[in-house]
Parts: sequence; C-alpha cells; structure tokens
Amino acid sequence: MKEDFLHYVWQYKKFSFSNLKTVSGELLTVINCGQYLQLSGPDFFNAQIIIGDQKWAGNVEIHIKSSDWYLHHHEKDEAYDSVILHVVWEHDTPIFRKDNSELPVLELKDYVLKEVVRNYQELTSSKSWIYCENQLGSVDEFVIKNWQERLFFERLERKSLSIEQLLQETANDWEAVLFYMLAKNFGLNTNGEIFLKVAKSIPFAVLRKERFEVENLEALFFGRADLLPMEPEDLYAKALKARFDYLLQKHQLETIFIEPVQFFKHRPDNFPTIRLAQLAMLYHKESNLFSKLIDTKDVEQFYKMFSISISDYWQTHYQFDKESPKKKKQFSNSFIDLLLINTIAPIKYAYAKSLGKEISEDLLELFYTIPAEKNAIIDKFSQFGCKSKSAFDTQSLLTLKNEYCNKSKCLQCAIGIQLLKV
Repeated sequence: MKEDFLHYVWQYKKFSFSNLKTVSGELLTVINCGQYLQLSGPDFFNAQIIIGDQKWAGNVEIHIKSSDWYLHHHEKDEAYDSVILHVVWEHDTPIFRKDNSELPVLELKDYVLKEVVRNYQELTSSKSWIYCENQLGSVDEFVIKNWQERLFFERLERKSLSIEQLLQETANDWEAVLFYMLAKNFGLNTNGEIFLKVAKSIPFAVLRKERFEVENLEALFFGRADLLPMEPEDLYAKALKARFDYLLQKHQLETIFIEPVQFFKHRPDNFPTIRLAQLAMLYHKESNLFSKLIDTKDVEQFYKMFSISISDYWQTHYQFDKESPKKKKQFSNSFIDLLLINTIAPIKYAYAKSLGKEISEDLLELFYTIPAEKNAIIDKFSQFGCKSKSAFDTQSLLTLKNEYCNKSKCLQCAIGIQLLKV
C-alpha cells in the first residue's frame, strides 16, 4: 500500500460514504473532500466535514499509518495546525494537537471499495517495463489521445524552463537564446553541453558583428571548442588559427577551458567539426533567424530554410589536415526534425507564452506533420499496442515513460486512473 493510492481514493471518493465513523466511534460525514494541490503542507485543502453534530472546515492530511504524523514531524510544523481530519490506512497511535486535543482519525481500510483495491493490486503487482504493459491495449483510444495532448504540453512547459533561465542570463535576448539552444542541439546528446558552453563563451554581439564572414564564425567556434590544431598543416587551418587569435584580441575575449568534444561513436556526418561548420554557415547565411523561425509554421518551409550547404573546406574534410572525398554535407530532414522538436518548437512556445499568445493548435499541427521518432522507448510502446504516427505521439510517450512510468506515478496518470475505475 502506498500513500498516493490513498490520495487517489480520497480525491476520487472511492470509498463508502455511509456509516463513516472516526476511530473513536463518532459519526463522520464528508461534505467536501477538499482540493488536492500537491504542494508542501497538508494533502487536501479546504475540506468540509461533520463530526457528530459539529461542522468543520479545514485541511486533511493522509498517511499510511497514524504514526507517520510524528515520523514526518508535522507536530512541529504550523502548516498542519489547520488539519481537521487525519485519514490513514491503519491507525496505530493517537495524534494530539498543540492544545492536547486529539486529532480525529478516519481509518480507510474498512471503507475502500474492494474492487478498487483489487484493480490497484493488479496494476502495480508486476512490472517488466511499465506496470500497465499488459493492460495498455485495452484502454480507450480517446482516453490515451487526450492524455497524450496533456503530456505533449507538459513536455513543452518543462523545456521552456531552461529557456527562461537563458533569457535571464541574456537580458531577454531571444536571438542569443536561440543561438545557445541551436548550438546545444547541433551537438546532439554527446556534445550538446560542450557546444552550449562554446556558444556561451562567444557574446552574441560578437557573432552579430562577425557573421558576414563565415571564416570568422568558424574560427570562433573551432577555437573556443579547442579543435584548431596546435601546428596546422592545411593553409585553411592556419588561416583560421590566425583569425581566432586576432578575434580574441579584437573583442577582448578571455581564454577559457572547455572539455574536449567527442568524436567516438559518431558517424562522420555528425562529427563535431561538421556540426560546428554547419552552425557557422547557418548564421552566416541567415540574418534575423529568430523572427524567421517564429513566423514560419509549415514543416516544408523549415526544411527549405535549413537547406544550406557547408563551406568549401569541409566539403572535402571531416577533420583538419585530413582530406576526404568531396561531399556537400547538407542537413538531413531527420536532423532538421530534431531541431524542430528540441529547439524551435520550445522557443516558439516560450515566446508566445511571454506575449500571452495562444499557439497550441499551430504547434499540434506542426508536430502532426513531423515523422515519428525512432528509439527503444517508442518501439516498446508499439509492442504493447500504443503505436506512433508522428512526433506528437513520440514526444508525449517519452514524457509518459520518463515522468510517470519510471517514477511509478500510475495514480497521477490518466491511463492508470482509467484502469482503476470500477
């Protein structure tokens, strides 16, 4: 038995209301179970009950055992002085208020509907991947789709928190925040944090001034990422090194240490050298990138905007001083999809939120047109009957797995609640 199950029972009134009595034998009538806020302090706020002939209004605290009150040190917390009823599964000790009056207790185990307990035990009894894996296919599709939409926006809201932090760091410079986020996502999972540090080490005002020459951007990016050879052989590598030293002096940039980028396990087209060169070309080609991305809604327009090549040197190189067969190395649609999912959509959401604008339908339409992501989590959900047709499905399912299934939050999940219904 877990406390969140008792929260569910109380919130959704899954217990018999007739002949309720406190452990001291007084008749109990529940008028209003209160509001479940999931904040610090008592579990349910503004409940209304009648004990005997006395009507009470206040808060309700829920525990597995009565003694948990003392285990959690509620007797020392003034926030619990307003508790009017202690709801427990098992009463094992009396609880006293500061004025030495005994706190009324309702022992729930004799009142909870047996079918609810059985369904809860079935839902949480075994788990090889997620608790509901054997029942997921039986859940009404309407319930799942509505829940997925909620999960989709939860994910965007969570991502917007990091954007808000970056806005504070940049004095609300949305262009700079976009640059930081793009840099992080160009680095993928392996080099994302390193690329973010590289981007943050270059004031965006410097990037604005130097974007007219792609070689200057490459010099800054490769220099800050410590990718320029100490003793370069190629003329281009030598030129970039000289440019970097000059730009450091010109803009009075401090010398910093950033941990080495990783090449290991990357396909050549995902090498950090190639991704940084592509980022440099993007900012060389596109001015006012933020406003263009905000105004763009159609996925094909995004593909067109990112249909840029790479500088001549990198068409014949993957690393400095090592020539390779010529290849344009343009962005793939799948890479642009990742940028849409992880950078552009969260930026659009956060920006609209800052203006008080509603763009939920636009974002949903966009994600319906982005192909479904492919990974082990999505494959598993497909095996259990929850198939993905678009990035909307995959993003919501990733949130479901990471934020609910992995944390055993079945009773805060619409699917879990549906499976518990009797």
